Amino acid sequence: FGSSSALQPEGDKADRTFAASGTLCFGRALALVSAIPQRAAMDLALAGHMDQMPDANAIQDFLEVLEKHCLECEKNHKYEEAELARIRLEQLRQHEEERRREDLRKQQLQERLGVEQAHMQELQEFNEIWDRKSAEFEAHAANLQNTLAERHKQEHQVQVDKLRREVEPRTPRWSKDLLNFRKIQETLAKMKKYAEAEKTKVQADKIEAQEHAMWKAKREARIQALEEQFLHKQQLEMGGLIKRIQSGREEQKQARKAELERLLQRYTNVKTQLETQQRIIQQRVEQYPIAAPTQSSVSRPSSGAGRRSVGVR
Repeated sequence: FGSSSALQPEGDKADRTFAASGTLCFGRALALVSAIPQRAAMDLALAGHMDQMPDANAIQDFLEVLEKHCLECEKNHKYEEAELARIRLEQLRQHEEERRREDLRKQQLQERLGVEQAHMQELQEFNEIWDRKSAEFEAHAANLQNTLAERHKQEHQVQVDKLRREVEPRTPRWSKDLLNFRKIQETLAKMKKYAEAEKTKVQADKIEAQEHAMWKAKREARIQALEEQFLHKQQLEMGGLIKRIQSGREEQKQARKAELERLLQRYTNVKTQLETQQRIIQQRVEQYPIAAPTQSSVSRPSSGAGRRSVGVR
């Protein structure tokens, strides 16, 4: 409150008295309150110029001084002065109550916004951490699969070459009939019976071609069977890796879901606690508009995102 020029002498004197004694006299209080007409005081309050208002202790001092003065005037039968003091007291009390209600509304709104902003920031950090973990997991899983596939390719080629060298029989095992025909062929040739030797050779070549084809087919079938066994073993190994990757992916998914549920539950608890405290403070302010405290005390949620690391083993 500011003092008017009409009350300047009394205000200066009251200021000197207050500065000397450290207490607020009624003259100063009445001068300060009377200096602002009711309409101007209301406009000032509605305009929101709270920085121009005295602090809570000064307002309380004003109220106490005015109450005492009102009682003294009533006791001394100074009813007009008592009425003036009562009106000023009522104005001041109403202004102070409205100011405190407005301050409380703004403060509680800021507290709720603070909780919301903290929650949104925590949620953003949570998603960033888990998205990064998921990307790292998928990159690691892809690297494991590629590495195993390349190793399988190399091992398969080595195994095929080995089978081609070592699978028995590596050469055909000719039948007795074929060996007998070859012996007859050589004998006829030594006896200069070339025509008969040629006929025998044609028969022997035909049998040899058949037996060679049978040998080759059987050997290729055996090689193919052994190769398929080897490939099946590799497929089982790759399948086991893919299964472990899928298990790790599901485990990471469940861990993220559980952590998100804990985060949301913490937010709900903090929000509920804040709303409860604010309702209690609002009730106290309504019951004791001037003396009630207005500060809420709630711990904001702290981020617990990404505490658990899930990988492929």
